[in-house]
Amino acid sequence: MPSTPVLETDPQALPFQWRSLFGLRRLRTVAIICTLLFLLLNLTYDTFTYRLPLRVYSTGLVVLLAFSLFEQWPRKLPNWLARWALQVVAVGVVVPVTVFLFYKLGTAAGAPEFWDEPKRMTGFMLMAFSGTLVAPWAALIALLRHREATVEKQAIDFELERSEMARQALDVRMRLLSAQAQPHFLFNTLANVQALVEAGSPRAPQLLQSLTDYLRAAVPRLDGSANTLGQELELVRAYLELMQMRMPDRLAFDVHIGPGAHLLNCPPMTLLTLVENSVQHGIDPTEEGGHVDVRAELLDAERCRLSVTDTGAGLQATGGGLGTGLTALRERLHWAYGGTATMDLSEVEPHGVKVVIEFKVDPK
Repeated sequence: MPSTPVLETDPQALPFQWRSLFGLRRLRTVAIICTLLFLLLNLTYDTFTYRLPLRVYSTGLVVLLAFSLFEQWPRKLPNWLARWALQVVAVGVVVPVTVFLFYKLGTAAGAPEFWDEPKRMTGFMLMAFSGTLVAPWAALIALLRHREATVEKQAIDFELERSEMARQALDVRMRLLSAQAQPHFLFNTLANVQALVEAGSPRAPQLLQSLTDYLRAAVPRLDGSANTLGQELELVRAYLELMQMRMPDRLAFDVHIGPGAHLLNCPPMTLLTLVENSVQHGIDPTEEGGHVDVRAELLDAERCRLSVTDTGAGLQATGGGLGTGLTALRERLHWAYGGTATMDLSEVEPHGVKVVIEFKVDPK
């Protein structure tokens, strides 16, 4: 019998599959079993006869037809009858009936019946007994193997579904954390512009125009969707130029990106959060200002490093801990990279802060 038959789950919901009655794999399996039976039964014959292989292989095809037919028909079974049991019983019954018909129809006109000839009767008994013994066991083995394959497939499907649900949950979590960061960033920026306008600075109109240009580029990327380091650095440069217009004598900056790093994916507002933190808590509180250095580079084929260094107030002046923005950023990095990303803060001599982020490069 076939090694992987289709074990029905709801035959009424599926159309009758005529092609499955004699599938290639089923025919191959039946041919192998029939060949083994033919070789075994042929040992009992004194001379070769073409009738033996004809009967063996024909019986195998009839058994296959019965197995496949009852696999789909009848469409509805009583509750007390399992389909697999119907298939096993069917192949067990069809073997002696088919062999009997072959011997009966193979008797020449006027010749005695095969049960009246001891030699032919012995051949009938051997063939019917061996076929009845082998066919149900082969059917059971095929059904069990298929059940195992079905369970394994269901387990794989469940794991894929669980992974997809986990990915969707991660995506929702990332969007939530990004949404929490958006107001924090936008309100701080608008507050800086408002202070400049209230002070009556002649640079206010130009600053507002720069803010408008920046927001036009930034807002479409603040929804938590995929972002590249190249896009992130564009926003960082625009933000620093905006802040430099607000305090031209107190803020200087450099932005560096290594070869190939601009194409890497990263969570949105990663570098932007670091730079905003440096400007707000490092440069702005000091009278002399300072310098902000932003770098993105590939360490090797598997790791990338982002760093933001400022020469501002330093960790002691800012309380020595993570603010709201950096705390949210660390959580976003954890969710985005499954705990493989690191974020370290360190003091810069004589004063300032350096934040370094390292993460695994996405192979896609």
